[in-house]
Amino acid sequence: MSNIVTPQAPTRPSSKEEPAPMVVASPARRRPMSRDRLTAILMVTPSIIAIALFVYAFIAWNGWASLTNWRGIGVLNQVGPIKFPAADFIGLQNYERLFNDPRFVGDLVNNGIFTVFFLLGCIVLGLLLAIFIDQKVKGETLFRNIFLFPMALSFVVTGTIWRWLFLDLGWITNKRLALPAVIIAAVWQMSGFAMAMFLAALRGIPEELREAARVDGATEVSIYRYVIIPLINPIILSALIILGHISLKIFDLIYVMTGGSPTLGYVTDMPSTFMWDWAFGRNFFARGAAVAVIMLVLVALVIIPYLRVNSKQEAAS
Repeated sequence: MSNIVTPQAPTRPSSKEEPAPMVVASPARRRPMSRDRLTAILMVTPSIIAIALFVYAFIAWNGWASLTNWRGIGVLNQVGPIKFPAADFIGLQNYERLFNDPRFVGDLVNNGIFTVFFLLGCIVLGLLLAIFIDQKVKGETLFRNIFLFPMALSFVVTGTIWRWLFLDLGWITNKRLALPAVIIAAVWQMSGFAMAMFLAALRGIPEELREAARVDGATEVSIYRYVIIPLINPIILSALIILGHISLKIFDLIYVMTGGSPTLGYVTDMPSTFMWDWAFGRNFFARGAAVAVIMLVLVALVIIPYLRVNSKQEAAS
């Protein structure tokens, strides 16, 4: 209820009318939490705790480990119920050693080459397959299932199959063809994912837009170039982000197909296989942790701008 405050009467008479009473709104009372809202909070809390512990806490712990000289399990220091490796703090020395290591620098280059051709192959092939299926060809369901089937396999299965094939062709044992062989296998598996995203986007475009372009005399190529593809650009960007995230941390396909090609000068080696080798093959856990931090930064450079753009678009809409 509002409180009414009336000003005091003037000390001397006045011919003017008395001022109207001032209305001061009482402070709003805080609504009690509803039972449904409390239930929702209680349901979400375990997930929040689990993510905070098993994702962000371990990321922080890995970042600390990358600044130490931790090597091997050895003796553990204990603080309450938590045990830590007995390692000395050495700052950024692990990162300095990594960027002075020709193999690791070469791995970054390999990963960049792999990412560029992997994304290009998946986007182009996926878009062509989506356009083909969007023509409502006979046997569309069969073609769609065939193109989607590789996506149902794991990279381990894909790597094993393509390793057998490329061993017979001699690609994996060829220094110049080993990396292209890995790229072909990766594109074969993930182009179906891009196709599914693009096909859903194409089916969501009204047919009236295409008919209007045809009436204006546009060819089918022009329709896709100037009408269809600009409309599905957000989907293309989403596919690039998701596939780029996969390519930057690729491990299992490389490990199964070539093992990083140590006999060929590590021509197919990636930061992930470098980390596996140094952390679990040589027990340099701190250096492996530093590689993991670098990979996390690379993925963040791809994901965070995309999330910010999406959040701004949702706020604007």
